[in-house]
Amino acid sequence: MVKVDLSGAKEFFKAAGPDYSMVAEAHRKLFEHTGEGSEYTGWVELPGRVLNSELKAIQACASKIRSNSQVLVVIGIGGSYLGARAAIELMRSPNYNLVKKETPDIFFMGNGLSASAINETIELIGERDFSVNVVSKSGGTLEPALSFRVFKSLLEKKYGALAKKRIIATTDERKGTLHDMAVAEGWERLVVPEDVGGRFSVLSAVGLLPMAVAGIDIEKILQCAVSEMHDLDLRSVENPAWLYAGARQHLYANGRAVEILASFEPSFRSMAEWWKQLFGESEGKNGIGIFPASVEYSADLHSMGQYIQDGPRRLMETVVSFENSDSSLKVPFELGDKDKLNYLAGREFGDISKIVAKAVAGAHIKGDVPNISLSVPRRNEEGFASLVCFFEMSCALSAYVSGVNPFNQPGVEAYKSNMFKLLGQE
Repeated sequence: MVKVDLSGAKEFFKAAGPDYSMVAEAHRKLFEHTGEGSEYTGWVELPGRVLNSELKAIQACASKIRSNSQVLVVIGIGGSYLGARAAIELMRSPNYNLVKKETPDIFFMGNGLSASAINETIELIGERDFSVNVVSKSGGTLEPALSFRVFKSLLEKKYGALAKKRIIATTDERKGTLHDMAVAEGWERLVVPEDVGGRFSVLSAVGLLPMAVAGIDIEKILQCAVSEMHDLDLRSVENPAWLYAGARQHLYANGRAVEILASFEPSFRSMAEWWKQLFGESEGKNGIGIFPASVEYSADLHSMGQYIQDGPRRLMETVVSFENSDSSLKVPFELGDKDKLNYLAGREFGDISKIVAKAVAGAHIKGDVPNISLSVPRRNEEGFASLVCFFEMSCALSAYVSGVNPFNQPGVEAYKSNMFKLLGQE
């Protein structure tokens, strides 16, 4: 389970601190399915459902892709790809496609309309065998739909009638444009759960298939997630999701309108992107909401660090750390000590990073930035499952406390309406 340390934020609390009675009420709404958007709260039971009914189909599909393809192209936008990418970078490598491995390269497309990006990916695939996993609940979102048309055409040119054997559609079980195309063409289908919104869907086939193709143990993730969801149903201030949701809402009520998510681990970068969508799309409504931003330390200490330390005092900072490293590197000793670094010789980079993190937190707190610390043991299946369940639960509770529906996104439709009108859709 994620550990939450509020010691770096408590001096910024007002009066009695966070109102956990409001968090308790939000928790009740969520688990009794009585709050707004309750028809999209299936993610709470999702890990157990997938473990018991869909796991083998997802694993079999991944095994087939690994056996006949050197590349998998995952086509989706927002929650249709962010969780899978976050998982692969966190547990495997942010340079996954560059490292030596026995699993296929994975390219994520359909999240933009850049011709350069699409053409570059086509060049990178080259003559290698590839499959396509198109992910969309409806199939009507323009960006992934256009990318899918491009890569489907490439498959058909390369494989002819056999191209349909290399397309996997992760979509609604019963309806929608993509569902209907998949049925008509005979593509393999996996399910986007009807009662789960895209940004909460990472522990469904949406995220699990690409993870499994990358060699990640998705059964272990689901088992851990079942346990995590059970533990996060604790109706007490000892619940880490209560602590985090209550603290951030209390700080927001006192003028901290921007939350910066930070980590000293580069492999966390895409996890932060997933977090930004989860919280931004869930809370930013009705003229209110904490703005989610992210930084990568130590690099951003030398770019955004000045703003965080001395800019407008509307920030709060949440720092994610991993207690144990899977990699070891010591500072070498150098004769002559010309760079004056021998005082660090023999020390682990990981230990130095922890000291830097402590120094940064102290400086930011002194500079009037509340600091929340989150930690998990390792960057593995258990750690990933813990983070996903913790953030999903915290997000739903926090949004309910603020008085908004965590599970809709009416503002997203505004640009789509204008876009289709300007493009001349009939």
